[in-house]
Amino acid sequence: MDKIFWIVMAVIAGAFLPMQGSMNSRLAKAGENPVYASMISFTIGVLALVTYILLTSQNVSWKGLKDAPSYSWLGGVLGAFYVTVIIFAFPKIGPGLTFGLVVAGQLITSMVMEHFQIIGTPHQPISLGRIVGILLIIAGVVAVKKF
Repeated sequence: MDKIFWIVMAVIAGAFLPMQGSMNSRLAKAGENPVYASMISFTIGVLALVTYILLTSQNVSWKGLKDAPSYSWLGGVLGAFYVTVIIFAFPKIGPGLTFGLVVAGQLITSMVMEHFQIIGTPHQPISLGRIVGILLIIAGVVAVKKF
């Protein structure tokens, strides 16, 4: 049951990404600055997380955070890059192509990370079936763009 819950949550999170892209693009257009729109989006996100933490009495291991690998702290930079690129790309190439390419990039990177066990990912070797799956995703992106 726990696995089903997280599968549903992952689908919902994925469904929210095009909505977030559209909202952030509108904010960028209104403010005439995509980078500021990205910063505002992250600021609102921080406020939402702080509110959640305060309402639910979340705990943190400060020692654990101190001992985390230095590269662990770069996740926020990658998030900022992602949100900002989406804000720029969304109005230029549309939501279908933008997020089709995002999914293709995510799956290719995930496959390579799993094959080489990068950043602690479990081992899953690259196989012909996985490569075919990636090629089908890329074909889907092409179909979204073409039709």
